Amino acid sequence: MNIERISYMQQLETWKDKQVIKIITGIRRCGKSTIMKMFQQHLLDNGIKKNQMQHINLEELENEDLMDYKTLYKHINSKLQKGEKNYIFLDEIQLVPSFQKAIDSLFVKDNVDIYLTGSNAYLLSGEIATLLSGRYIEIEVYPLSFAEYNNYLKSNLQDTYRKYISTSSFPYITYLNDSTQIFQYLQGIYNTVVVKDIMQRNKIQDVEVLERIVKFLCDNIGNISSLKSITDTLSSTFRKISQHTLENYVDALLKSYIFYKAERYDIKGKELLKTGAKYYVSDIGFRNMLFGIKPKDLGHILENIVYLELRRRKYQVFIAKYEQKEVDFICFKGGEVTYFQVALSTREETTLQRELEPLLSLKDHFPKYILTLDNDPDTIYNGIKQINVLQWLIEE
Repeated sequence: MNIERISYMQQLETWKDKQVIKIITGIRRCGKSTIMKMFQQHLLDNGIKKNQMQHINLEELENEDLMDYKTLYKHINSKLQKGEKNYIFLDEIQLVPSFQKAIDSLFVKDNVDIYLTGSNAYLLSGEIATLLSGRYIEIEVYPLSFAEYNNYLKSNLQDTYRKYISTSSFPYITYLNDSTQIFQYLQGIYNTVVVKDIMQRNKIQDVEVLERIVKFLCDNIGNISSLKSITDTLSSTFRKISQHTLENYVDALLKSYIFYKAERYDIKGKELLKTGAKYYVSDIGFRNMLFGIKPKDLGHILENIVYLELRRRKYQVFIAKYEQKEVDFICFKGGEVTYFQVALSTREETTLQRELEPLLSLKDHFPKYILTLDNDPDTIYNGIKQINVLQWLIEE
């Protein structure tokens, strides 16, 4: 049974037949191809004929002869139905060198609606982005949200959350009950991302250094880090690496969607700071695979989950600094600003005051929230609303 990915289906429906290329991005195995297939079924159910659709997965061996962009274009063009709308679905399009030339030639046809998937951000970089500039929209897909996971399990929220953070949020994990199978599945994704999407693409030779960086970032989610601090730590605990090498490796990890970077924003100066950032992992399962679950890290894990949810909800997300105080997240969307603090619990008065203090110091009237696992009634402190994070996570 496929898990409903309602928000992505709604986005695809919103952009259907619009004169833009729909590019679906995200880490491997997060569900991009399944969402694409579900949308194709949606089209069939709403009167689109099968011969109006072409779906090509470029990772499948039988499509190896289509890896030349000219051949790919001729193949698709020869099957277009005249006088009808044609829907073109291409999986892992970044595997075709100069694919943008074929896509651009298809795009200019009045009767073609194009949908692409890709597993790394090089799909939208450099020359590609320049050629397709203004002609595409990106739909970012993540592993299962807590709401999607909860809708599938249909358990109580606390039990669902415990399982959510102790296994993984990749969709196929829901079919695996054995912890050994889950570990092997995650190891397979991890190795594919590291070897195919990072090492081969970037011609990286030193896998040991790359894996050390992955472990450092996984172990430090929710901590402010700079490239210099990471370099210094690795040089003292492992071996000396240059900041330039580190920067290239971290950039490759970000482009493969295994990590996301939240930059620091100075609220008073209204500008991004050049130093310090937080890194969040795309799936807590990777972290569990590398380290297991450590109780002292549960707060950082919750912060990681909230960060990803804010991105799903189309916020621009930054960590914030106001004078000497830190706010977990400042979020921008549609001209509005929202602030979030994240804590496991604020039942201890000292913890509550620590979380309130940065928000109380802000003099604007934008919404401010404290998200906690406390199963208490919502409370308001001088306009700051404290709410249960699990209820917030399942909101539409």
